[in-house]
Amino acid sequence: MNKAELVDAMAEGAGISKADAKRALDAFVDATAGALSKGDRVSLVGFGSFSVSHRAARQGRNPQTGKAITIAAKNVIKFKAGAELNSKV
Repeated sequence: MNKAELVDAMAEGAGISKADAKRALDAFVDATAGALSKGDRVSLVGFGSFSVSHRAARQGRNPQTGKAITIAAKNVIKFKAGAELNSKV
């Protein structure tokens, strides 16, 4: 499912216009990104939770040459599905 299909499903499920559903989805994405960028955790009961984790720098290999390379440290977003979501899948 892509973003347009999700907007369509949200509009139909909530009985709102596609424009309102798109604005709601965009607001959700912006609010979630803002909270995660501050290091907060976003938890939606029954759906799951988003959190930020720090991945340390590490050694890797270039698959073409086999030469050792250093992979830089970075922050990554993690999602853990809630029990209700797991039971539906």
